[in-house]
Amino acid sequence: MTTHPATLGRFFEDYVVGDVYQHPMGRTITDTDNAWITCLSMNTNQNHFNEHLAATNPITDGKVIVNSGLTIALVLGLSVIDMSQNAVANLQFTDVKLAHPVYVGDTIYAESICTDLRLSQSRPYAGIVSMVTRGVNQDGEVVISWKRSVMVATRESGIGQNYFPEVKAPSLTELTAESSAEATR
Repeated sequence: MTTHPATLGRFFEDYVVGDVYQHPMGRTITDTDNAWITCLSMNTNQNHFNEHLAATNPITDGKVIVNSGLTIALVLGLSVIDMSQNAVANLQFTDVKLAHPVYVGDTIYAESICTDLRLSQSRPYAGIVSMVTRGVNQDGEVVISWKRSVMVATRESGIGQNYFPEVKAPSLTELTAESSAEATR
């Protein structure tokens, strides 16, 4: 029997400059998502919540536009599984471009390309991964992009690994045997 440890994401050694990571999940934005982030962030621009006013905005096709803070947070979150699950720290975001409006009902996907790798000079347990990330909607329109650098743990560091608690008893093998014995009674 093999136990697969609770490890998620990539470590510094797993990245290759030029590799593209199409992040595995997409997310459809709801009206509730947009309303919550707009209230939470205290963004009072009525184009995010006033349909009557938004209908007069020539840029948004007369529709309520999704708060760009939500778009940024969502695309960042979609990229974490591949690009920064084992990050020690975010270091830099630059060149954020909001290329296309996002509306309630849009489904957003994300992909990243690794653009640079280097071991950290001051932190021997990590390296710097640089990337370009972009979010696209269900029609393939690029809605947002940015450059980002993160400090990612090396596998050798042990960071982000071996955190699953030691289970006291019974073992899964014992539970399986008990269940099998009960089923045959």
